[in-house]
Amino acid sequence: MKLISLKLCNFRQFYGKTPLIKLANGERNTTVIHGNNGSGKTTLLNAFTWVLYEKFTAAFASPDSLINKRAIQEANIGTSVECHVEIYFERDEKRYQLKRQCYACRDKNDRIQYNQSKLFMQVAGDDGRWNYPTQQPEDIIGRILPESLHQYFFFDGERIDHFFRSDRANNIAEDTKELLGVKVLDRSIEHLKNARKRLQDELKSIGDSEIKALLKDQKKIEQEGDRLNEKQEEVRQKLSLYGDFKQRLGKQLLQLSGAKDLQKLKDKLEKQEKSIRKNLGQTKEELKRLISNSGYAVLTPKINTQFKEIVKNLRDKGELPAGIKQRFVQNLLNQKRCICGTELGEDTIARQAVFAWMNKAGMADVEETAIRLEEGVRELEKQIPEFWQNVDRAQSQTDRDRRELARVENELDDLKQKLRTYPDEDIQDLQKRLDETEETIRELTLEQGGIQQERDRLDKELTSLEKQINKQQLKAEKQILAQQRIAATQEAIARLIEVRSRLEKQFRLSLEQRVQEIFSQISFTPYIPRLSPEYELTLVENTSGIARSVAASTGENQILSLSFIGGIIDRVREWSQKTALMGPDSSTFPIVMDSPFGSLDEIYRRQVARSIPQLANQLVVLVTKTQWRGEVATEIRDSIGKEYVLLYHSPKPDCQEDAIAINGSDYPLVQQSSEPYEYTEIIEVRPREDRN
Repeated sequence: MKLISLKLCNFRQFYGKTPLIKLANGERNTTVIHGNNGSGKTTLLNAFTWVLYEKFTAAFASPDSLINKRAIQEANIGTSVECHVEIYFERDEKRYQLKRQCYACRDKNDRIQYNQSKLFMQVAGDDGRWNYPTQQPEDIIGRILPESLHQYFFFDGERIDHFFRSDRANNIAEDTKELLGVKVLDRSIEHLKNARKRLQDELKSIGDSEIKALLKDQKKIEQEGDRLNEKQEEVRQKLSLYGDFKQRLGKQLLQLSGAKDLQKLKDKLEKQEKSIRKNLGQTKEELKRLISNSGYAVLTPKINTQFKEIVKNLRDKGELPAGIKQRFVQNLLNQKRCICGTELGEDTIARQAVFAWMNKAGMADVEETAIRLEEGVRELEKQIPEFWQNVDRAQSQTDRDRRELARVENELDDLKQKLRTYPDEDIQDLQKRLDETEETIRELTLEQGGIQQERDRLDKELTSLEKQINKQQLKAEKQILAQQRIAATQEAIARLIEVRSRLEKQFRLSLEQRVQEIFSQISFTPYIPRLSPEYELTLVENTSGIARSVAASTGENQILSLSFIGGIIDRVREWSQKTALMGPDSSTFPIVMDSPFGSLDEIYRRQVARSIPQLANQLVVLVTKTQWRGEVATEIRDSIGKEYVLLYHSPKPDCQEDAIAINGSDYPLVQQSSEPYEYTEIIEVRPREDRN
């Protein structure tokens, strides 16, 4: 998907029809749009998401008020005013024109009434003629870049880390499946499961009493499994809702002056608690791996001693190594001549004497095996002290983490008690609601675990039943055919599930590797990003030999999120060239990002500015003057193909005017308006070589 241009009409700050905003692509793939806060940068970002998906970002205030204030006030009562966004883009050698429009008018009570928005699309092929598509525009857009994925390509840089909260990890996993194209496999598996049910119903109608009973039990377990899946999803959604509610309550406490410092400390302690618990889990898993991989070594000392005694005795007897090899003796017998020249004819005394050496001679492979075993024993003996050192280190770390966890939990309890008994009743009430919310989250988490345990039990029962059904001796031809069809369907389901699992794992590991590469290019910390099977993105450090999670700073979270998005785009582009699975077009990917540098320090700003033009085929960056200072402008300058300034006209008589210097010329950012309304004008920046 290659973006070509954007045009607006009466959309929020933009009065009337704006000039065409042409978007850069090719070698100079970056379009930079400068504007002060409130001038319309977030509006432009949301113009893309509105025209494509009728969606808005979290930072877009009053999304139900799209019409330009000046345009609606200048119109007569009852007269409709048009508001629209129009974009052109290319995909697969076709050019698309997409326009979403709505109308609004003022009623006699001076309230603004909106009608439902409408979406229009035209497509031009190689002949250049524009035609209306035969499919719905929403369906075409969904195939090019699915709605569930749009937030990874059109986003607010200052809020980007919100994507990767733990309660959204499941959404990220599902979104990534859409990108990868494994949804096709999901649908295939579901279709096969439905086919299997129909075949089982058929077998039930023709099978004997025993097979009918087994199939009845199987159906009952499958229905119970479906019910548990629905319950699990319901609990997951509740956990997500209560998690969001908890965050909102925490923010409300931060806004109350009396509780601000206490709540900040509480948030810090809760992050520490989560990090420590994760470290405890990681250390436990490390111990499991250690015992699984090397634990056997501590059980071998007695066997090692016995082996060494056996080898020593053989050496003492001169049997190891032996001077003469069996192969040498066998060659003499085959040649029928001794090394002294004596003939070794059949049944001669000389032949019998040479043959007697067969039992005395050593075997080369026995000696080689003995040498290898001795080396192996030495390695085993080395592993034993290393094993105990690693165990001691892990246990010491566990003890330290448990002590730290106890301290943090005690401090949290003290803080919560202070908030519960705080003189301000509003603070008391908020803390009470927080306590109730946290208790609900704990109960839901326990319920979630119980459901999973029950689901695992049912899966085992179902596997056992399927084995029993497969073992049934079906005599009638129809029964045998039905059974064969069921077995073939089950085999196809199992194969597809295995393909899906391997595909997801391979893609996730490949994605994790690319995220690590991008993060290491930007960040100066020794931390390593890790992507769990549930697509939870975390940072770990490995200086002690055991990977341990670390609490990421605001800047690191932003870089981590940018690295993930860059990794997604890079890996899907590469993946689409290697796999035949059907997915969205991945030949080109645009990124439109608002304020990507807001919370970063100078070093990170420079590193991010250097990296983001390489993250996608096309980049549109919306920045303030302070975000564009020195190091950012220097790093991005060579990638810029188009540049614009948002000139905000303020109705305030005492407004402070502002300007920005670009390519040696000054461009106004804020000016006093001659009208009693605010509005924003779009000005194209001339390239340096075009100026006189």
